[in-house]
Amino acid sequence: MRARPGASRTEIAGFYDDALAVRVAAPPEKGRANRALLDFLAESLGVAVSDLSLEAGARGRDKLVRVRGLSPAELDRRVEQAAGAAPRRPDTTRA
Repeated sequence: MRARPGASRTEIAGFYDDALAVRVAAPPEKGRANRALLDFLAESLGVAVSDLSLEAGARGRDKLVRVRGLSPAELDRRVEQAAGAAPRRPDTTRA
């Protein structure tokens, strides 16, 4: 996941390579942006905040978030649904 704190509003911005890109309105101070990100993801994915944990990237833009209670296929489906018409960055690895 790629997060951009300090945005004008919290929203899914599309995909950055293979990672979900999320703009977060909260500032990156005292963990506010991370908390806002987890709250937003929980609401968007239809899970409890307690089912999410920030595994890596607490101090950077690239995050690794663990989601408990969903199969990988169900998680993919919910991410795609939450992203809706969010733009995908072109895959540059294919010739």
